[in-house]
Amino acid sequence: MLLLGRVGALRYSGSVLSLSLIHIGFLARKIMNSGQTVKCLSDTAGNVGIRVKDDADSDRLVGGDSLMVAEERHPRSASPRGTNGDDDSEAESHQDGRNVDVDPDTRRRAFSWCRDFLSGSWKVITEHDFQIKIVSGGLSNLLYMCSLPDDVKPAGVEPRRVLLRIYGAILQGVDSLVLESVMFAILAERELGPRLYGIFPEGRLEQYLPSNRLRTEQLSYSQISAEIASKMARFHGMEMPFNKEPKWLFGTIDRYMDQVKTLKFVREAHIKKFNKLMKYDLPAELESLRSLLAATPSPVVFCHNDVQEGNILMLDGRENSADKLMLIDFEYSSYNYRGFDFGNHFCEWIYDYTYDQWPFYKAKVENYPNREQQVLLD
Repeated sequence: MLLLGRVGALRYSGSVLSLSLIHIGFLARKIMNSGQTVKCLSDTAGNVGIRVKDDADSDRLVGGDSLMVAEERHPRSASPRGTNGDDDSEAESHQDGRNVDVDPDTRRRAFSWCRDFLSGSWKVITEHDFQIKIVSGGLSNLLYMCSLPDDVKPAGVEPRRVLLRIYGAILQGVDSLVLESVMFAILAERELGPRLYGIFPEGRLEQYLPSNRLRTEQLSYSQISAEIASKMARFHGMEMPFNKEPKWLFGTIDRYMDQVKTLKFVREAHIKKFNKLMKYDLPAELESLRSLLAATPSPVVFCHNDVQEGNILMLDGRENSADKLMLIDFEYSSYNYRGFDFGNHFCEWIYDYTYDQWPFYKAKVENYPNREQQVLLD
């Protein structure tokens, strides 16, 4: 996830929450200690917001199929030169690990988990026959596709393929793991996420079905935008057994701000850029935003907190259906200001994360949705 720090004014009028974004600037080019990129974005778009048909009484998505995707992605390497021609080789490579074999220990553990939790035909195959493929790797999770061999059929209702998710660096810690596990189990039961086949301290086994993640430009398609709004409304209408105080937003920003303050650079060009960023007095802006939100009547609801194109799936075979999308990746979900989910999603219209050169995304501010695109009438 690229957490977008939205520096702006939130105000609520009727059923439309507006986010006025003030200026453009990057909080930091990289959180070097964790590899997590934090961006601070705003513009002069004026009032923005979203109006959706809020099915507050419903906490299920329409349709019964749930899925997870394994999508081929091109490994990305660091650019030797920065956008201004200076040496930015400190930017780390974003290899996802698919060009290397699964290490023997991971293979052994994956086989054991599949055998014990899935049973059926998984219990009769040998580790030699067990198939495992790296899907992707990141700070939040390591993903693998585990499969029965082609000549072995399921003995009962057990799946032929599953997604193995092993928790990564961001989700370390007992509290985070417990909350994330409970959340996923509830969302799976409510058919808001992939079916859950097994859960254990190191990760879980999830339903695997083919699909495609959306592309950035698809967020602006009217039918897709309307369905995203509907999905978000259902998400916001859920009651979850978690802390109802909106602590996630500022807790996360505070943690990243602390990391920014400890950044150490070697190259003079990086030092100059870092010092220039710090002159914006971002901590003071954060305190101003904190005070502003405290006085804003934005409702606190259960939010996804990361509704970007990579976390929205287009289900295979449903491209022409009214129920063709599914939100995934709930590890950042929490109770939060509803306006953050809206504002964050609108900002995602700007960013293309498929760019294969450092810093591995491109921003096109002109793609920010206008008022007509933001407001969807019942």
